[in-house]
Amino acid sequence: MWRSIAADIERDIRLRVLNAGDRLPSEHALVRKYFVTRHAVRTALAHLGERGLIESTQGRGSYVRRPTLPYYIQRRTRFSEIVEGASATHENQTISIDSIPASHHLAAIFNVRPGTAILRLERLAIVNDQPTGISRHHFLGARVPGFTEAYQRRRSITATLCDLGILDYVRVQTRIHARAPTAEECALLAMPHHVPIITTQAINHDLDGRIVEYGESRFASDRIDLVIMSEPETSQP
Repeated sequence: MWRSIAADIERDIRLRVLNAGDRLPSEHALVRKYFVTRHAVRTALAHLGERGLIESTQGRGSYVRRPTLPYYIQRRTRFSEIVEGASATHENQTISIDSIPASHHLAAIFNVRPGTAILRLERLAIVNDQPTGISRHHFLGARVPGFTEAYQRRRSITATLCDLGILDYVRVQTRIHARAPTAEECALLAMPHHVPIITTQAINHDLDGRIVEYGESRFASDRIDLVIMSEPETSQP
């Protein structure tokens, strides 16, 4: 009997009667609907979870799982290239771009005095018409004069930096954390409060070893799979 329950729910997901992020009826409601035991309902839900169609959290219920995008963290991590490689539609909406005085935290990262001008760009990433991540990008203001104008024209960080003479940069460090989302993050990402946020803090250097960017990103954990990639070994002469 559990197979019929699973097939019914899967059909509703395929037909978008149930959409990504929607909560399924409770176990008790499904028991009453199908006149079966709770064991049969739990078996059906476990089967759907194993197939990646739903996710269940004790005390919160079961929800339709959102399709996830693999986000590859490697030497050259470029979000736009990751999305293009997944054949997904993508756009970055600028939330703000401004100059701020370096906090003690940023000053330590950039090895400058607190209060030094830092250019900050905040964006919302939309993937397949779904808000997926919020990012803040920090640059030493003195190193990227004209960044704002160039970015407004190019709409790409990599292309903007190239125009400013920084032709390449690589990832040297990424820190990853998970936490509960804030109300603002739930609103921006159109996500329920029970889904965790994945945060990354990344440092990128140019090929001379000088810091180019410090970035902070926040992703809805049900929309992104972080994949840490090792660099291929190169043969020694």
